[in-house]
Amino acid sequence: MRKWQWNPWHGCHKCSPGCLNCYVYFLDNLRGKDASIVTRSKTYFDLPLKKDRYGNYKIPSGNEIATCFTSDFFIEEADEWRKDAWDIIRKRSDVNFLICTKRIERFNLCVPEDWGDGYENVIIAVTCENQNKADERLPILLDISAKHKYVFVAPILEKVDLSRFLCTEKINLVSVGGESYENARICDFSWICHIKDTCDKYNVTFDFHQTGSNFIKDGRQYKIKHHDEYSQAKKGMEYLKQMKNINNP
Repeated sequence: MRKWQWNPWHGCHKCSPGCLNCYVYFLDNLRGKDASIVTRSKTYFDLPLKKDRYGNYKIPSGNEIATCFTSDFFIEEADEWRKDAWDIIRKRSDVNFLICTKRIERFNLCVPEDWGDGYENVIIAVTCENQNKADERLPILLDISAKHKYVFVAPILEKVDLSRFLCTEKINLVSVGGESYENARICDFSWICHIKDTCDKYNVTFDFHQTGSNFIKDGRQYKIKHHDEYSQAKKGMEYLKQMKNINNP
């Protein structure tokens, strides 16, 4: 299935250790753009509502749409545009919108009046790249009203213990990934294994989505090209499954 992305606005402000080598800043710099300037998309703001010449939605029913991954859905500059974005999300109840944020503390200020206990087609995900940010942000995620809650440990910068959050049974999925492009900090596979073991303990779905560009496994360091990070992570997932089968015959 094709992976869809919808960026109704673009640009962000660095607010966390994980932002140091932000891929949006890196790519915008290559294009001569200032990634710190937040702008509403003129062409793609209504992407989920666009139709083909036959009158069918260009993004078919049943898909998941990664939302605002070149900005933050809850960033302050988007306050004046967010109502229109929520209207689009409401109209496309046949697709799921994955909203990932570093600004979960603004969540209750930014949801629509009819949010209630959440829209069935919206997943709220929080990023926490180290233990400090996990301890800061995840209690807020646990406390908010949302139908689906994910955790993205990305870019993972150290060993992170999620036990006290996953034991609540309020987290549906944990996805882990390393840092990409120039100056990428290391992603140690032992950190991935630790989170996988924690997810298994509490029956939480786990995903290793990318290795990062600077990957360590069993003490050996690998420089991985960006376009190979995802396929290498899939191999890592297969390895983790095999190890689980060996340890739990």
